[in-house]
Amino acid sequence: MLKSASAASDLDLISCLRSIPDSRMRRGVRFPAWYLLLVAVLVILSACQSLRDLERFAIRHHAVLTEALGVELRRLPSDSSSRYFFQQVDVAALCTAIRNWTIAQIPGGAVDLDQLVCDGKTLRGSHEPTAGGGSAFIAKVTLYSAALGVAISQACYPTGHNHERAMLRQLLGELDLEGVLIQTDALHTRHPFFGSSRSRGPTSC
Repeated sequence: MLKSASAASDLDLISCLRSIPDSRMRRGVRFPAWYLLLVAVLVILSACQSLRDLERFAIRHHAVLTEALGVELRRLPSDSSSRYFFQQVDVAALCTAIRNWTIAQIPGGAVDLDQLVCDGKTLRGSHEPTAGGGSAFIAKVTLYSAALGVAISQACYPTGHNHERAMLRQLLGELDLEGVLIQTDALHTRHPFFGSSRSRGPTSC
């Protein structure tokens, strides 16, 4: 059975985005955090790939968005203001909100799911050289339902400070997955995945 433990799971997307803490100082804030996050979601769904694309999208659809959402904005968000905002965003809270909203869209809260696929990828353009001459990336671990065609949960992490096995354990620990088969690659089969005496080692890969 797969269920979200959050009480916010039955809310609409904007309500979920409103639940994310705003880390900015109140002085000088011109754009609500939920509005910038919503525009970012729409930009991604529109296949835009940069903050400049986000700025152009916000300008192009300003009248429609403000009328539909009932907000009044004296200025439009620029790429620099968006960059500053997203540097302050609580990524873990954002992932939780999106996960809760995604599960809420599944009839019955996805209780009939019997199988999930784990996939880890590095994010394009996130390469940074390290002090030792190596490379570090921002990577993402996703739990994906092939039956529904949606990502149930995901988490991002810097490869220099964490690894895929730890992030997958974190994702699995946040959800009730009794009776759900988790498919992973061979990376997760080298050692017992959980350290407790009740857990079993992997039976297949």
